[in-house]
Amino acid sequence: MEYRLIDETSTDEVARLAVCLTNEIIERTGVKHFDVDLPLAMALCDEFVRQGQYSVIAAFDGATIVGFGALCECRSLYAEGSFGTIQEFYVLPDYRSRNIGKALLGEIIAFAKRKGWKRLELCTPPVPEFDRTVAFYQANGFEITGGYKMKYAIG
Repeated sequence: MEYRLIDETSTDEVARLAVCLTNEIIERTGVKHFDVDLPLAMALCDEFVRQGQYSVIAAFDGATIVGFGALCECRSLYAEGSFGTIQEFYVLPDYRSRNIGKALLGEIIAFAKRKGWKRLELCTPPVPEFDRTVAFYQANGFEITGGYKMKYAIG
């Protein structure tokens, strides 16, 4: 398995996996949390990577991406500076429970350290449907900080 930062040549494959992630969340919760639009996801992923707004570290099995973590840089007073947000994190089901997610998180943490970020934050999918996901992050050093993920749709 190889882990590396992707460039614009891999954005379509990452977008497909991001759509797999959103579809899995919808299927497991029975709630349509997202509007799934593959062509839009592909265009946005390409745009964000090209503009340097989105850093994606992927796990490659040969030439195939089997997992990825997408990061954005944020700033806040409470974090005392810059930090990273893991916007999406996904490993294909056939590749789970093989330490690929753990290794991918290790690469993401190393990337965050090189960027000088103070911390990494993420939001998990809903529980109890994704209790295993929460346990995975906790086993890899993340801690629950409380609260809820909320949104306000504009326009």
